[in-house]
Amino acid sequence: MQLFSKDELLKELQKISVKGFVKSVKKAGNDGAVGNTLERLLGITENNLPIPNAVDWELKGQRESTNSLITLKHIEPSPTGAKIVSSLLLPYYGWKHKQAGLKYPDGEMSFRSTTSANKFTNRGFTLNVDRNEQKIKFIFDHNQVDIANPEIKNWLDSVNQRIGLNPLEPEPYWGFKDLEYAIGEKIKNCFYVIAQNKKENNQEYFWYKQLYILSSFCFAKFLDCLDSGLVLIDFDARTGHNHGTKFRIRQKS
Repeated sequence: MQLFSKDELLKELQKISVKGFVKSVKKAGNDGAVGNTLERLLGITENNLPIPNAVDWELKGQRESTNSLITLKHIEPSPTGAKIVSSLLLPYYGWKHKQAGLKYPDGEMSFRSTTSANKFTNRGFTLNVDRNEQKIKFIFDHNQVDIANPEIKNWLDSVNQRIGLNPLEPEPYWGFKDLEYAIGEKIKNCFYVIAQNKKENNQEYFWYKQLYILSSFCFAKFLDCLDSGLVLIDFDARTGHNHGTKFRIRQKS
C-alpha cells in the first residue's frame, strides 16, 4: 500500500472529485457505501488512511441527501458486568420483533431506541447529561410514555407486569472519563467526505464533492451536542443479536 502525506492525500481526493460520478462498490442504499467506495479508489482497506500516524485519523463518508445519522463510536453502557441490553432492556422493556414467527423465532424480542437528552421518546426514554456525577444516564419515566398510542399503551402494561414502572435498575450510564477516552481516541481527527449520489439500473454512483478536515476532538463541545440533541444514543438489539449501542451525530452538525 502506498503511503501519502496529508497534502498528497488531499490531492488524491481532489483527483477523485474531478472524475465526477464513480460506481459504488456496494449495493444501492448500503450505509457504508460512500466510505467503502472511496477507500477502494484510494487503494486502502478498513479505514486505514495511508498517511503517517494514520491511527490518529478517521475517514467517514456520507450521501449529501441523507437523513441518516453518522456513527461516532459503539460503546455499551455501564455497569458493563450487568449486560444492560441483554439482561435488562430486552427482556423487561423490549417488545415483540416485527419479524417474530417469520424471519425469527416466535419469541424474538426487539429493543430499538434513538434517544436524545432534549426530549423523551414515545416510550419514555431520555438521556441526562449529569455534570455533577460525571455521567450520561439513560432514563426511563413511565409518565412520559405516549399512552394515547394503543400499541405503546399495551407495551407499557406489559412492562408493568414484567418489572414494574420504577426507574431502570441498575441505571445504565456512560462515565465522562471513559467516554472522553473512547471517543476522543477514535475520532481525534477526521476526514469527512460528502458525496452526491444517483441510481441507474439499480446501480448507485457517487460524486465526491465536499471534504471537511476536522481536528482536535473537544469533549466539552461533545457534551454540549448531547445536551442539545445533536448527538444521540442509538440502541439496536434483538434477542438473537445486539447490533451495538452507538453514539451518533446529525449530518449537518
